[in-house]
Amino acid sequence: MAVKAMGWAHAFPMTQGVRAGRQWTRDHLASLPWAADEPDTADAIVLAVSELLTNAHIHAHSDASLVLTWDGECLHVSVHDEDPTLPRQREPEPGETSGRGVGIVRALADDLGATCQRHGKTVTACFRPSGPGRGDVDEGDR
Repeated sequence: MAVKAMGWAHAFPMTQGVRAGRQWTRDHLASLPWAADEPDTADAIVLAVSELLTNAHIHAHSDASLVLTWDGECLHVSVHDEDPTLPRQREPEPGETSGRGVGIVRALADDLGATCQRHGKTVTACFRPSGPGRGDVDEGDR
């Protein structure tokens, strides 16, 4: 059985930033059959993209590559940067302005993982919509 999937990829330089990534993500989510019926899931995905791109730009001091992949069950949000250091969840002190991103993404996503690669790392969050419009990707959509 062939795997049916669709996806999009885009690079976001540090100068273009997080806002462009949020808008790009929202634009592509609109093409998925379940997104209009699950605005909370779509908002969670956009917030996760924002946090992951921010981490790449601020902590890794790196441009970021964002890949969205819909496989009929899960929307995989993958962000690659050039720092091989895996992210870790912190417990920031009250009043600190950073340190919550990994915890936010972990709370929003159904799954979260990170892998080191030769040139950096990729952090991937999986979001599984619950509604009826989430089925397989049509051949014409690929």
